[in-house]
Amino acid sequence: MRTIYIYFIGAALLGLALASCNKTEDFITDGNFTLEFSLDTLRFDTVFTELGSATRSFKAYNRNDRPVRIGKVSLAGTAGAKFRMNVDGTPGDVVEGVEIRENDSIYVFVEVTIDPDQPLSVSPFVIEDKVLFETGDKRQEVRLEAWGQNANYYPNRFNRGVPDTISCNNDKIVWDDPKPYVIYGEIFIEKCALEVAAGTRIHVHGGVAKNELFGIFNDGIIWTMPSGSIRMRGTKEAPIVIEGDRLEEPFQDEYGQWQGIILGRGSRGNIMEWTTVKNAIFSVYVDSLAEFTARNSQFYNTNSSGIIGFHSTISLENCLVYNNLSTSVQLILGGDYSFDYCTVASYGVDASAIGMSNFYCYDDFLNCQVLEAASLRARFRNCIFFGSRRDEVSLSDIYGGQQPNAFDVEFQNCIVRVDELLTQQDGLYADFLENQCATCINATRDDALFAGPNEDDYHLDTLSIAEGMALPLTGIGIDLEGNMRDATAPDIGCYERQ
Repeated sequence: MRTIYIYFIGAALLGLALASCNKTEDFITDGNFTLEFSLDTLRFDTVFTELGSATRSFKAYNRNDRPVRIGKVSLAGTAGAKFRMNVDGTPGDVVEGVEIRENDSIYVFVEVTIDPDQPLSVSPFVIEDKVLFETGDKRQEVRLEAWGQNANYYPNRFNRGVPDTISCNNDKIVWDDPKPYVIYGEIFIEKCALEVAAGTRIHVHGGVAKNELFGIFNDGIIWTMPSGSIRMRGTKEAPIVIEGDRLEEPFQDEYGQWQGIILGRGSRGNIMEWTTVKNAIFSVYVDSLAEFTARNSQFYNTNSSGIIGFHSTISLENCLVYNNLSTSVQLILGGDYSFDYCTVASYGVDASAIGMSNFYCYDDFLNCQVLEAASLRARFRNCIFFGSRRDEVSLSDIYGGQQPNAFDVEFQNCIVRVDELLTQQDGLYADFLENQCATCINATRDDALFAGPNEDDYHLDTLSIAEGMALPLTGIGIDLEGNMRDATAPDIGCYERQ
């Protein structure tokens, strides 16, 4: 009897010992918990100038009074990423069944190896990935960021979603380094002129960001204040290019990678020559009373418009605007505009090549109870406004033609595409082709015009209706590519047929 009693007591003690070593039933395994992390973004602040590696770490905390078992910790495996991971001593891109005791934490180590001499298509400027923590339907993440190329990171490499000011006491700052400039965050140019030398490449890092100034927005903004300006003077041999910072093949023509360039209210002296701005939400937004001049420049691959003028002054010469998912050129709330030898193409979207109005609704555009009106003066010479829509010119006059000086628009020797414009708005523009566009060609899709719009080739077709139909303009002797224009019968648009 005593032997049985001793055996029973021993078995009970053994069971308690085993239970104390294996509390499987106590683990939270259904994802009904939230981890805390020592940081939300793990940054590798080394700019690699040669093949090398760097290791950083962060901690994951379990603040619960019970242990948790994480179903899977993994690297998202973003294209171009070069990261490796070790979770609480276990290496691998995927680690399953990770346990964290109650009120305890674990270390996650991440290593990155980068060869900056590889092409940008392999090792981009900013390399990003994520460490994912997944249990059931619960998912949390820590972002990874590293810098894969030797470049000028401005203002620094920790500036996601953070505004920064360029100021130089009303003098100028020159960007002329042969290494690319990578803008990370938002830069505001105040009491300063930012001059960009010929051949300079600027890459802007976008992505969703959040701050008190903008709320939630797409990052990557160049913004001039009233006392600031940008002067980008490229040349035919050494143009300036402003684009996103992802140059891998899938991203080369991706829309909306960064926000865009904003020329703020009253900003003067802004100029672009032989400059390309692409892959943004919009290329250039010219705010109220600001001034902007562009020559031999291109604006394309945007989520909205290529050029937006809001009660501003804009002059374009030998410019190409295309691949915009909204109206390619929007001129709003009046202003003063002059376009010479420009091609504005709008294919594959239900939006016009150009839209103009002398008012702006600050509330619901359908009701428009709160609005502002301002005079519009616009002159277009030797330009093409064409695309796949029946109407590629959109006009909105708040006065309905009763105040001609408030909507003063004239097209001269231009190629347009209009149809319903001539009959809508109670026939307000029924005589558009006799008055505002008397020397225009109203083209159809059956007319030979561009060499290959489906391939974004807006050179003129061999039988183009634009050939020899332009008005010779004093002081403009070349086209977008620097080719000489015919002195007596030049071609309409940004390209002279060779």
